[in-house]
Amino acid sequence: MIFETLPTTPTSEELIDKAFSRAARAGRAKSGIQAQQSMLQTASNVLSDNLQNVVTEWPDFREVDPFYYELADAVVEVDEIRKSLSEIQWASRKTKEIGREYQGKLRGDINYTRKVRKQGFARLADIVEEVEDDLDRVGAARNDLRKLPDINPDDPTVVVAGYPNVGKSSFVNDVTHARNEIAKYPFTTKSVRVGHFERDHIRYQIVDTPGLLDRPEDERNAIEKQAVSALTHVADCILFMVDASAYCGYPLDAQLELRDSVEAQFGDVPVLTVCNKADLSTDVEADLYMSIEEDDNVTETLDAAVEAIAYEPELPFDG
Repeated sequence: MIFETLPTTPTSEELIDKAFSRAARAGRAKSGIQAQQSMLQTASNVLSDNLQNVVTEWPDFREVDPFYYELADAVVEVDEIRKSLSEIQWASRKTKEIGREYQGKLRGDINYTRKVRKQGFARLADIVEEVEDDLDRVGAARNDLRKLPDINPDDPTVVVAGYPNVGKSSFVNDVTHARNEIAKYPFTTKSVRVGHFERDHIRYQIVDTPGLLDRPEDERNAIEKQAVSALTHVADCILFMVDASAYCGYPLDAQLELRDSVEAQFGDVPVLTVCNKADLSTDVEADLYMSIEEDDNVTETLDAAVEAIAYEPELPFDG
């Protein structure tokens, strides 16, 4: 996952402490004007390099897969992060320029050069403090984005939807043999299950997103709606589960209305209506009838999703 490896973003105070501590050590290794020059150059380089590293560790959002772009934008507002990264880039260049500017002023007796070096330090600190909020914003964004579930946009993907208690999580657990990962979206308190299974040596993903696709669109907040929009970029098939017995606590009419809204939102993605708890009731028109409790037609339901996806892997060019 592209955001998983983002390193911790230092605060402005941490950067300044690091730069001046290293500068002090560099100064002790020399004497006179050379010590002042070494201190200034070290502080300037440490700040410039570390600020630049903050920027370069982030992916170029213009090249990020639309799925991850929309998820990131839902969580942290990509435009704001890009602005902050631009400000940090400016600070990196500026600290380098200040280092060069004040190096040229380090002439004369030791007292004068020490005074100039201190002035240079103050200017460097001012620049870093000027981007304090940007560093904090980028650091907070990094912490939030690392929590996103690891979904590979290139893998064929089954998304499981439906009201709570219709058996979605049980189905994901069953067909992935408990090998599924559980993560939390930063915009919902509920866990997201991402499982994997294989058919004909092809790896498939299966995603259950409680808090997003288990209630009507008008009950989702703006962030949740955008997260659902992001899912449209990875879903190759949707298994929409209904409980015809309404034992789940939601009337069948409401379940089917949610199915219709999901179907409309995901456009051309095939949506298969799955009547789970078929041992209790089959009083609904569905594509598939299944009972996880009775282990009835579970594998066949997964096979139907694979068939609906009709994934054909790209083969190396022959010839």
